[in-house]
Amino acid sequence: MGLYEIKGGVCAPVGFKAGGIHCGIRKNKTKKDFALIVSDVKASAAGVYTTNLVKGAPVTVTKQHLSDGYAQAIICNSGNANTCNSDGIEIADAMCGLVEKVSGISAEDVIVASTGVIGQKLDIEPMANGIEELYASLGDNSADANEAIMTTDTVQKTVAVQFILDGQVCRIGGIAKGIGMVCPNMATNLIFLTSDVAISPKMLQTALSEDVKASFNMISVDGDQSTNDTCCILANGLAGNTPIDSDCADYRTFLKALHYCTVKLSKMIAKDGEGATKLIECNVKGAKSAKMAKTVAKTVIKSSLVKAAMFGADANWGRVLCAIGYSGEKIDPLKIDLDFKSKKGNLPVCRNGYGVEFSEELAKKILSEDEVKININLNLGSCSAVAWGCDLTYDYVKINGDYRT
Repeated sequence: MGLYEIKGGVCAPVGFKAGGIHCGIRKNKTKKDFALIVSDVKASAAGVYTTNLVKGAPVTVTKQHLSDGYAQAIICNSGNANTCNSDGIEIADAMCGLVEKVSGISAEDVIVASTGVIGQKLDIEPMANGIEELYASLGDNSADANEAIMTTDTVQKTVAVQFILDGQVCRIGGIAKGIGMVCPNMATNLIFLTSDVAISPKMLQTALSEDVKASFNMISVDGDQSTNDTCCILANGLAGNTPIDSDCADYRTFLKALHYCTVKLSKMIAKDGEGATKLIECNVKGAKSAKMAKTVAKTVIKSSLVKAAMFGADANWGRVLCAIGYSGEKIDPLKIDLDFKSKKGNLPVCRNGYGVEFSEELAKKILSEDEVKININLNLGSCSAVAWGCDLTYDYVKINGDYRT
């Protein structure tokens, strides 16, 4: 496939521009809060969203706009989720209308998203006043758009790759935000992906819907699913490859490139969880089914006790087995093998469901790294899965204890 990483984020694919400004939604004038991504031409589009029954108004509007499988722009604000507001739909529609006003792109071809505090009124005025400046900022400015969608994120989350389809150079780029309220089911917080691949809306939706099951759906920061989770992709076809309209070799190459991007962003989101000091990766193998492997991995990564132990670099492996045991899957406790691993080494702590002797000093070194793997073998079958999370720290409580203020 010849896939390799490149720079540029959502602007790496041909025909995409992005920008971000501070328009006044956030009180802190040093933080950008208004983002725009635009394709030169109308693009195939696909999306996956929160399954939380309490949904942000932008989710409802975006679903409507993508019902025909096409879009050309993405507009997003941070600082306010536009959720549980009586005029939320009106505001989300108005945001799309602002894009039409300055660009000529139909409001129906605009994806809209919001992130921030839930249950506070979102005023359209700052965005109306800032839309001209935002549109003027469009260019090779993926980083500005990325900054503008961040809330308590401490680092930007961006990726771009290049690969070959049908003899043509193709690209996928992406930006993301995701800090707290991350335990997704069909997406996570805000993910915006762009591509210059020619692909039908149907195949693009199939690709994204399948991919998130092994990428964004396998993240947990705190066990809470956001009301505004949205993951969308635009593919404008400007790479010039033969359009993908079926499950073919080019489609599978596209899937691999997409998955590379989504996994990279998933790890970035998990590692930058609110207050986090380390990325935790849970690898499960030897499961009877894919469902068993995914459920066990996700249950372990969601466990507050496991997360707290990782924060303290404590090899309290019994907490991992405890989580496996209440996952709801019919595992055999007497077949479980468990290791902790980081760049400092590999530490076997459990074999056949029983503890093995290990060096506490080595355990501390291994678990003190900023990326730690929990490797589980259920020894029941041939299926496997990976989930990503972070440790649970004092700062998580500090951040969420006064999030509104």
